[in-house]
Amino acid sequence: MDEQPEPAQDPSAEAGGSLDRRAELSEFLRTRRARLKPEDVGLPDFGRHRRVPGLRREELAQLAGVSVAYYTRLEQGNGRNVSAEVLDAIARALRLTDAEHAHLMHLAKPKQHKKKQAAPTQQQVRSALRQLLDTMDGIPAYVVGRRSDILVWNRMAAAVFGDWAQLPPQERNWARMTFLKPEYRELFVEWEQKATDIVSYLRMDAGCHPDDPRLSALVGELSVKSEEFRRLWATHDVKEKSHGVKRMQHPLVGRLELSFETFRLIDDQEQSLITYHAEPGSPSAEALRLLASWGTDATRAGTGTGTSTPAP
Repeated sequence: MDEQPEPAQDPSAEAGGSLDRRAELSEFLRTRRARLKPEDVGLPDFGRHRRVPGLRREELAQLAGVSVAYYTRLEQGNGRNVSAEVLDAIARALRLTDAEHAHLMHLAKPKQHKKKQAAPTQQQVRSALRQLLDTMDGIPAYVVGRRSDILVWNRMAAAVFGDWAQLPPQERNWARMTFLKPEYRELFVEWEQKATDIVSYLRMDAGCHPDDPRLSALVGELSVKSEEFRRLWATHDVKEKSHGVKRMQHPLVGRLELSFETFRLIDDQEQSLITYHAEPGSPSAEALRLLASWGTDATRAGTGTGTSTPAP
């Protein structure tokens, strides 16, 4: 018999100081199971009406080689005694990506700390890294930290994305800007993809740091203010920052097509250097050259320049 569908949780309820790891594990497994069909994993589908989408729990348990009762306890959020080997088997059965597999491990088997510590109040960026950003002439670049906070950036990043120095430190955050500032909806040609990526990064962060009150407050704020954020947050999709192409409609130079790369810092895995570049000889390369040459004129035109101070 099909299990009854479980009601979706209100993401705004997660803003009370920390995210509920058990609820996160339960919803993550349920949504991953719901996206698979029997034919996707080589199981027969006899055409019976299914009251819930995707695989049944017993089908998933069969694929993973565990008992239905065992898997049901795990999907209910009880992952205390589950082994890494069982989690690996479930990840294979669910066809999880590497990022999703890591997220499952964070949720089911969190690292044990001798003493629970509060999240740091300030993210520091090394002075040498700041200097590197300033020397990257013609290359928009910035450092992003936990919760998608923008920590430091160079002049070209300001020319492309806006004068973040004019924002209060707590608003220098990709999630807030993407969902709450209309100018960023106009800037990104594929805004929906940008929004989806940001939420996926936050989900990864939440799996690693469910006790971060500022992350919980951010999720709560965006859940209240943005229906689109609530919809994307409820999908439980996760993704690591990587590389790709961003297409933008810049208010001064028009269409930009920039490739981006992500470099995670070895000495601080919670910080990443993001760089953007255009194909040599392309219209986007010429547009970046124009922005670089305008300098302070770009500031007066409303895009802005300058290097940030760390967000608190």
